[in-house]
Amino acid sequence: MRQRFPAGPDTEVAALIDAVRAEPDGGPLRVGDKRIVDFLTRFARILLAPATARRFPELASLGFFLRRAEIAKALSTLDNPERALRFPRGLVLHIPPANVDTIFVYSWALSALAGNRNIVRVSPRSAGGAQAVLDALNRALDGAHPAVAQTQRMITYDRDDAVTAALSAACDLRVIWGGDRAVTEVRRHPLAPHARDLTFPDRASFAAVSVAGWRAADERARRAAVVGFYNDSYWFDQAACASPRTLFWVGEAGPAATARAQFKAILTEVLAEKAFVVEPAMAVQKRVSTYGVAADGLASEIHFAGNAVATLELVEPAAVPREWLGAGTFPMATVATLGELVPIIERKDQTLSVFGFDRAELVAFVNALAGRGIDRIVPFGSALTFAAIWDGYDLMTEFSRAVTVTV
Repeated sequence: MRQRFPAGPDTEVAALIDAVRAEPDGGPLRVGDKRIVDFLTRFARILLAPATARRFPELASLGFFLRRAEIAKALSTLDNPERALRFPRGLVLHIPPANVDTIFVYSWALSALAGNRNIVRVSPRSAGGAQAVLDALNRALDGAHPAVAQTQRMITYDRDDAVTAALSAACDLRVIWGGDRAVTEVRRHPLAPHARDLTFPDRASFAAVSVAGWRAADERARRAAVVGFYNDSYWFDQAACASPRTLFWVGEAGPAATARAQFKAILTEVLAEKAFVVEPAMAVQKRVSTYGVAADGLASEIHFAGNAVATLELVEPAAVPREWLGAGTFPMATVATLGELVPIIERKDQTLSVFGFDRAELVAFVNALAGRGIDRIVPFGSALTFAAIWDGYDLMTEFSRAVTVTV
């Protein structure tokens, strides 16, 4: 196995497990351990440096997430000693996806804040963002407490069932990100009787625009919304679980048609300003996927604006495709009210990105769903902003153990 953080020589799985389990300098980690907090804030400053943020804008969001104030906010959710005392779970194994190659940092950081020892398997297929993160992590080690390097490891290895099995047997919590098939494959490897899985399988996400809200917005607000939609959709080539894959327009059909045209015109301008380039393979993928949806009878119209944008008119809102169709591919449908989406939503559906609605409308919609799906509703531009509550899990709670004292 290749040791990516701390950077070092290749190692064997047994040696890795023994090293991470050893007592660190300064004693065992605790929830909110200062050694970890100091390291994470140093790491955040490196990510927020202009040179890094310009090259990888998604890392600026990560840097913001790990600022000292945000860390304190995450830890405050566990600060209730009258109810329960919180302690680390132990050794946490993280198996993140390759297609969103920085997601592993969020769950790892929260687990580390909870005082856990962590082993993260970074996919050999991860791209430049992951390498930038690893470089920043290794830079942040300079001056960090030795306990950080002793308890936190990130490794890369090709698919190897024996290694995954050994790591699984050793951990107290296994965190699996990826497609349903990938999750199922990893879960073939047994855990210790006390251990359990925290899984983040295939999810689908949508966007919704209030036609009335769009019409009431000025040009500046509309443009800001479209820029946010661009960030939500085009970062990670629309492959992130939280990236919107269908856009619903909520309101009357006539005004909705006008609003759509205005939205697409602004999106075209934003794409030109961002100099977004579609690789030839992606352009082919989009056309194959889009015509496939039409061949299945789910779309009545298809429109391409160069290679950067493809829109499909769904025959009905319930015909929403949940699979990834390619970067910049947007099925669309118009509904009179948010309530019409309720029977369409499934447990698999994660994020609804919105523009133009008031809070009361959205709360009523969530109550109508009654838990059948949608774990988070966020404004345009925030779909990919990670939070300590994700996929319906309070991660700081999941990454720690509660001990009660009753006398």
